[in-house]
Amino acid sequence: MSEKIILLVEDNPDDEALAIRALKRNHIRNEIVVAHDGVEALDYLFGTGVYTGRNVSVKPAVVLLDLKLPRIDGTEVLRRLREDERTSLLPVVILTTSSEEQDLLNSYALGCNSYIRKPVDFLQFSEAVRQLGMYWLLMNEPPPV
Repeated sequence: MSEKIILLVEDNPDDEALAIRALKRNHIRNEIVVAHDGVEALDYLFGTGVYTGRNVSVKPAVVLLDLKLPRIDGTEVLRRLREDERTSLLPVVILTTSSEEQDLLNSYALGCNSYIRKPVDFLQFSEAVRQLGMYWLLMNEPPPV
């Protein structure tokens, strides 16, 4: 079985660095693919744009998706993932600073698997990422391909 990939969709360089640092600090050594906006995330997942020719049968074990993204926001990315049979069952965790109740409701209505607000404190953020990694990469049983 190949190594499980994490797709991190994050436009903020500081939050990207914190997430990668937290994953490494917690001994999560899986490959991390970073998309910096919604278009790049969709291109990666569907093998279009700069990812034309990528083997799209290799899917991430989990998508860590920020909501506030340039070009295409995270809500629209989630909607498109759930509409396409190739990605409709892909685990998507919303990882955001948004405390808007409507963002939470919309994310679940569109089929996110989990919604986590990014803690401001690095130690809390590191612990949240550790738990995410443990659950989605080790404990969760994904649907059959």
